[in-house]
Amino acid sequence: MRRRQAGPVEAARPVGRSGEGQGRVASGVAHGNWLTRGKDGRLTLYAPADGGLLRWTETTAGGPDWSGPHFVAVPGLTQLTVVQGADGYVHFLGRRERTKADGSPNVDIVHAIQYQTGLAFTDWRSLGTPHPDGDVGRPAGAVAQDGTVHVFVRGGHGGLMLRREAPNGKWRAWEDLHGGGLDGPPAVVVLASGRMEVCAAAGTGVLIWRQSAPGGDFGGPRGFSLRAAPGTLAAAETAPDRATFFWTEADSGVAAAWRIGGWPAMLGGSAAERPYAVLRTDLDGYDCLVLAYRDQDGSPVLGMGGTENEEAGFWWYALAEPCQGGPALARDGRGRVVMALIDPDGTPKVARQEDGAGLSLTHWHRL
Repeated sequence: MRRRQAGPVEAARPVGRSGEGQGRVASGVAHGNWLTRGKDGRLTLYAPADGGLLRWTETTAGGPDWSGPHFVAVPGLTQLTVVQGADGYVHFLGRRERTKADGSPNVDIVHAIQYQTGLAFTDWRSLGTPHPDGDVGRPAGAVAQDGTVHVFVRGGHGGLMLRREAPNGKWRAWEDLHGGGLDGPPAVVVLASGRMEVCAAAGTGVLIWRQSAPGGDFGGPRGFSLRAAPGTLAAAETAPDRATFFWTEADSGVAAAWRIGGWPAMLGGSAAERPYAVLRTDLDGYDCLVLAYRDQDGSPVLGMGGTENEEAGFWWYALAEPCQGGPALARDGRGRVVMALIDPDGTPKVARQEDGAGLSLTHWHRL
């Protein structure tokens, strides 16, 4: 596996002075896995803020106390996506928009890394853009098992564009993966075999790109006559080298789970506004999937069911707790399910799995 090297200062210095982010609040919700667990078992929560992003970190694995917020300045940041690799490194992908001297927008995709829980970010590096006129969507990302970062964006032609690292750490040029009519960013999953699969919704149905081997080219897109609501796609590996894709079914407005070669299974629930948060975990000795989303009334909904056992039913629980954007899911250092939200006032809050059978959550803790 290719190993990254952090500089001697970046590896030892925390972000800013203690309390630097005090008084700041989140301006929205990040995309991707914005609630991460480090190698030391501590959780970290990230959220966009005016002029950059905010970070809160557990002081000990399993909580309940958190430090932060710490503020990281990223002038011009308009979209933030967080992804984490198997090595524990957290990667930040952003859409940055600044103004040129002539008043026209200058848009690019930027990337930074946090190597260790609670410590500094690397410098933000520009990855450019496949469309200099600024017509580029929110970035989606994934980290391959060898640590190479893959960045996907919807291009100005409505298809999918990719920029990825080479094994030597240098960035390749933008690649056109083709397709057209994409309604939003794709869902990307890294499988245990090392391959990636990408799913996107389009006006004509659902499009799939697949790697034939780890690090290889992406074949596709292959189209399927399925109706996924734009902006609701998520993905998870649910069996060795097999992905399940989740979305809100456009016609019925309920959650659906689908694997290549089969028909979508309707899971119930209500219509989601953004991608589902997906967590595979053990509940009472059973291999289960936990889903969470924000419904159209602005409240979070939590659901659970057996992994690849949709016919046995899926159970949903509406939570009377307003939030903006979608929720996040993770397991803490004690293995408990943790759900995170951003309150409408910009304050994050978390609830943890209570002891006992099933999945019930504690009272919300505001950070």
